[in-house]
Formats: sequence, C-alpha cells, structure tokens
Amino acid sequence: MQSTASFWEAVRGAARSLESSKLRSFLTLLGIILATTTLIAVMAVINGMNRYIAQNVSDMGADGFRVFRLAMIGEWDPKKYLEMEKRNPELTREEFEFLKSHATLIDDVGMETERQVKVHYGSQQVDGVDLNGVSTNMVSLANVQITLGRFFSDSENQRRQQVAFVGADIRQRFFPNVNPLGKTFAIEGRPFEVVGVAQAKGSVFGESQDNFVMIPVETYFKIYGARKGIGYRARALGPTFVYRAQDQVRMLLRSFRHLRPNQDDTFAIVSSDSLVSAWNGITGSIAATAVAVVSVFMVVGGVVVMNIMLAVVTERTHEIGIRKSVGARRVDILRQFLVESSMLASTGGLIGVILAWFVAILVRALTPVPMSVPVSAVLISVTLSASVGLFFGIYPATRASRLDPIEALRVEQ
Repeated sequence: MQSTASFWEAVRGAARSLESSKLRSFLTLLGIILATTTLIAVMAVINGMNRYIAQNVSDMGADGFRVFRLAMIGEWDPKKYLEMEKRNPELTREEFEFLKSHATLIDDVGMETERQVKVHYGSQQVDGVDLNGVSTNMVSLANVQITLGRFFSDSENQRRQQVAFVGADIRQRFFPNVNPLGKTFAIEGRPFEVVGVAQAKGSVFGESQDNFVMIPVETYFKIYGARKGIGYRARALGPTFVYRAQDQVRMLLRSFRHLRPNQDDTFAIVSSDSLVSAWNGITGSIAATAVAVVSVFMVVGGVVVMNIMLAVVTERTHEIGIRKSVGARRVDILRQFLVESSMLASTGGLIGVILAWFVAILVRALTPVPMSVPVSAVLISVTLSASVGLFFGIYPATRASRLDPIEALRVEQ
C-alpha cells in the first residue's frame, strides 16, 4: 500500500515538473514525437494498402484461382520475366476446353481476355477503357455485383451478340440521369447494347476500378481474334480443395503441352493467398525497414531525454538533499526520476499518435493513398516511447538516488 502511494506521489511530482517547464519538455520530446508520427504513418499506409489488396483479390474468393500466360509473384526479376515471355506460349481455347472436360476438382471455370479501347456515345468519348471479354459464368467466378439490369446470357454469348455490361464510370459518363438499359453506345465504332451495370468499386492511387466494359467472350473473339491475351478463372470444389485443384490444373496443362518433368511450367497459376502472401512479404520488409529507421530516431530522442534528466538532477540536487534528510529512501528518489523520464517520453509518444491520426485523415481526404491506423501501431509506438524514456532515465535516476544528503544540502538553489 505504501509502495502504491509512493508511486502515485512520484507520478504527481513528475506531472508538476513537466508542467513547470513546458517549452523544455516539448523540445526534449520533439525527436520522439517525430519518430512516433513517422512510424504510425508508415504502418497506417501499409495497413491501408494491405486491406485494399485483400479486398481487391477477394473477387477470387478463398476457393478461387486464375491461370495466366505470365505472372511474377514475389520479388521482381526482369531477366526471369523476359525468359518467361520468350518461353511461355499463349493460353488457348483448346486448352480451356481440355481443362473444362478433364478437371474433376474444380466446380466451375471461365475464360477471360482484355484490352484497352475507346468508347463513344453521341459526341462523348472515353479513352483507355478496359474491355473484358468474359464467359457468362464470370459474374459468379469474379464475384461481380450487379446494381442495375443483368449479366449477358449463354445464348447471347453463343450467338456472338453485341451486348455489354458496363462499369459505374461508363454509366456516369454516358447515362448520368437516365436509365442506361437498352441504350446503345459504340466500342471502337461497333454498336453495343447495355444490358447491365456493375456496382461501383471506387478507386485506388487515383486509378478507377469502374472504368470497364464486359462483353461476351465469343463476341470478343469474333472482333479481335482468340490468339492473344486469354486467361482462365477457376473455382475449386471448396476452400479445402483449392491447392489440390491448382495441382490438378497444373498437371493437366503440362500434359496438354507435353512438358517433361525437368521442364518449368510455361504458364502461371495465381490464387488470392499467393497474391496476399507476396504483398505481405513486400510490406513486411518495408515495415521492418521503417521500424529500424525510426528506432534510430528513438535512440537519439532517448539520449536527449537522458541529457535533460541529468540537467534536472543537477537543478534539483538541493531538493533531493531535503527529501533524503526527512526520510526519503534511495528507491523513492529512483522511482521519482524513472517515472518522470517515462512520462516525458510516453507523452511524446501520445502526441505523435494524435499527430499521425490527423495526418492519416488529411492524406485520406486529399490524396488517393489508402491509410488506416492500426491499433497495434498505436500500442507499439506508445510502449516503445515509454520504454525509451525508462531505459534512458535509468542513469540520471540512479545518479540522483546515490547523492549524499549532506553534500546535496550544501548545493545552493
């Protein structure tokens, strides 16, 4: 009980000391404030981007995966990519039909291809629109959300009809105040009828996710051919089958292409897990680097705290002598200065947290950079700053506790 009372007395004394010299305390804390703000800001950007990536690839679902001609997962290697570009042939419709008829561990599989085009409606034109030729089952395979109308049908795909399912940007640009269903617009001069509109996804880093048009894949092949850019999107029988389904698809494609056991795959299979794992590996390295850099600033801030606390000990030598002469123990003096240095540093950490929170709000409002302050970053930052204050306060506190009361009383105030 006495120890608890002594602790809270030390806290009140530390608070009075910090309040009595606000400017000195602020200047002392500046390094810790900036270090904490930087750490939380970096972790907020990483956390926001991680959430976006997880949401962006979640259209494949836990049981979905995609097959591409080329894909680099993990560390970028230009030489390896060029080798793959020379070695990997285009995926074909024949391979798609082979997979569709032989794969037993997939629930559904679809075909997709894309290019960028110009679209027109009356006198209005939009450049750089993503044109996707897709199977009719892509609405479920890619978790496409329909806000108006419908997706195109198997009959429309087989008959190669010129119908389109458009993104929210196209609707907003061409049909802002009217019902777009049944309206006709042009894709590179060819008329297409709108049958449905997708739910808006928003944008990231200034790039819209809604600037697209989907048309039946057979219609796409009729116009642009089926020689380049084909990919497959598959869904396993369930989340527990996804890895076995990928292995089966890999085996079937290797068999179709007559690849020997010692030859590398001439295609790439990508799942949500692999994309998220690769991204987390990149951001993990960034976070580790940020923590290392911020730790240097924290150490510098800790050294400043230690110097200030040594100056405080010198200023309050006479006071320490009085306290010791009336019965204060060494542990009481030690506790007082350790609490004061810890409070000093943790106050800097808290100010840094508040500043980082305002920075995150400002960045989200003014830029397309996704920022989301994680609770873990706040806890780590405050704990780290308090620990720095505690560690660098040990020497000044020890020095204060060892002062001889007689010699201390002789020091003039």
